[in-house]
Amino acid sequence: MDGYRDPALPVEHRVEDLLRRMTIAEKAAMMVHPSTSPAAEGLTEADALASASHHAGTMGITHFNVLGGEDSSAVAAWHNTLQEIAESTRLGIPITLSTDPRHGFRSNLFTGQSMDSLSRWPDYPGIAASGGLGVVRAFGDTMRQELLAMGVRVLLGPMADIFSEPRWSRGSGTFGEDPERVAELTVAFIEALRGGRMLGPDSVAAVVKHFPGGGPQLKGDDAHDPRFPEQVYPGEMRGLHLRPFERAFAGGATQVMTYYGKPVGTEWPEVGFAFNEPVVRDLLRRELGFDGIVVTDWNVLEPESIGGLRFGPNGWGLEHLTPVERAAIAIDVGVDQFGGERNPALIEELVETGRIAESRIDESVRRLLKEKFRLGVFESRRVNVEQARAVCGSAEFAARAVRGQEQSLVLASDNAPLLPLDARVMLEGVERQAAIAAGLTPVSGLSEADAVVVRLDAPFTPGRGSLGDYFRGGTLAFDSETLARLSAYAAEAPLFVSVYLERPAILGPLLEVAAVVVGDFGASDAVVLSALQGRTALTGTFPFDIPSSMAAVEASREDVPFDTVDPLFRAGYGLKRAAFARTASPSM
Repeated sequence: MDGYRDPALPVEHRVEDLLRRMTIAEKAAMMVHPSTSPAAEGLTEADALASASHHAGTMGITHFNVLGGEDSSAVAAWHNTLQEIAESTRLGIPITLSTDPRHGFRSNLFTGQSMDSLSRWPDYPGIAASGGLGVVRAFGDTMRQELLAMGVRVLLGPMADIFSEPRWSRGSGTFGEDPERVAELTVAFIEALRGGRMLGPDSVAAVVKHFPGGGPQLKGDDAHDPRFPEQVYPGEMRGLHLRPFERAFAGGATQVMTYYGKPVGTEWPEVGFAFNEPVVRDLLRRELGFDGIVVTDWNVLEPESIGGLRFGPNGWGLEHLTPVERAAIAIDVGVDQFGGERNPALIEELVETGRIAESRIDESVRRLLKEKFRLGVFESRRVNVEQARAVCGSAEFAARAVRGQEQSLVLASDNAPLLPLDARVMLEGVERQAAIAAGLTPVSGLSEADAVVVRLDAPFTPGRGSLGDYFRGGTLAFDSETLARLSAYAAEAPLFVSVYLERPAILGPLLEVAAVVVGDFGASDAVVLSALQGRTALTGTFPFDIPSSMAAVEASREDVPFDTVDPLFRAGYGLKRAAFARTASPSM
């Protein structure tokens, strides 16, 4: 038996045995991490298989981010297909499959695609809103078991970024605005994903992102967009944004992702963090002592088409350089793997021309191989598709997720009434069938309604980004048309409003007209209606400040948490309302 195939040998021995057998091409292939997709609408089975055979077979790429998949069993079956292809290669190095977040209610082509067959949880700020560490541990443990069942061994998360800029379009992936709360939740989540003290065969590895903290984007516009690369520190709070990462590394995080943003107005070079020597080599590697895997955010070298949109290359500050030149700089500063890239020939060329020493490539490959061996992917090359179908979205896990949704709801305004159990309700943004299941009678006219139930998204400025509205930026204030419509509803019947707080919306005008205002972070209609009816308690608290005005937001500093003047609600605010045993509808 080849030494690297023997599970009885120490990991370090297996790593060195396999490394000495690898060619430059095989090493280079390990340093790219592109996407892969099973057959689905718009992608035939033949095309999906041809792509996988080329990338995993011919090119020998061994890390893939799985996109799409009709359900959990389809992802599990695709994992097995990829492993079969990998087994046919010269060294038979197994695939490590990763994924962006899958367990929420909203999908984004660029940051995570939700899946109905998994348990459905609130966004990460909702986990923070739930209080304590119980929900985050249940969340991480459930995610670990469901991802393992599908063959996914790496989560491209969590985000350890601080939601310090209220307009930031990626804040919904964070644990909120409080640096200490973000840090403790990040550590607890990573521990739950790991499933033990050490990374092992029953673990999902976490890629903590986005180093050195992606929250302070100029005016909240995200650096996915080539027009908005700037990351700024008007409050000189760079050190504050490092704290969750420091805690994550101390808690055993083994992978970290750099962000697209380039720092402006600091002594750091004005280039994207993947290429930023003082940030990666000096700060991350030397000062913080991180010796795990450093992976770039996606497509910093070459472009790709995603959903019909051109994406990348996202090498801000180095747009004038060629892909191979950018790759050399990133490797020089300490990057091990290029997210989204599928062209290892760039890395081969660097070694063949002498620009990068093979010994430097070996450093990165050692780290990547060590992770594979610790996760046990050489010994567990297949998953049981039927077991994936049974585990993912099981009754137990679905119940955990519903409880997480319930605990995340924040009661912002409560002017006494409960939604009657048998009320005639006019609905906006609520599925009719969900209302019927809750014992309500949907009506089409306001004049017929005993109450009005409205679910809204937090405001944003449409068409702001080059990638469409996948990254919602701009205003946090509701427009006059929305406010006029809600006022008209409230003039005729008690108004119950739930707002999806993807970002901290300016809720003040809603409080003036609505009987009840609830903040949600991703919850089913059934969960929201149950809370409004008093069947379940409302106990959540805001994980960030709720600003009083756009003027206050615009005057705040991007890198400073809790910096808006006179916020309407401070983080940690939330009215409490117990669940009631109800047999009859109260008078309204």
